[in-house]
Amino acid sequence: MSNKKLAIAGAFIAAVSTTTATTAIAADAVKCYGVSLAGENDCAAGPGTTCAGTSKVDYQGNAWTLVEDGTCESAMPVLADGDKVELPDDKMGSLEALERDLPMDS
Repeated sequence: MSNKKLAIAGAFIAAVSTTTATTAIAADAVKCYGVSLAGENDCAAGPGTTCAGTSKVDYQGNAWTLVEDGTCESAMPVLADGDKVELPDDKMGSLEALERDLPMDS
């Protein structure tokens, strides 16, 4: 096989492997509201925001971050990338948007 064909085959295999790994992570993750720090949410940060990285306050109740399934409503959710989030004592994540810690302008 020529070097060009080997390079194309390698690129194809790498692309398929990456897509499979990303899909596996996404399949085991859920949207968890109220667990991200300001500007670190994955999406949905309420009125006036566009998406990822747009939350304005820590633990904003209407902003979500992907976490491992089964960890959202615990005191220490595990992010989809494996990092743990230690929430303050009075905070818990939720599988639905929360009415707490909303920015003053929303």
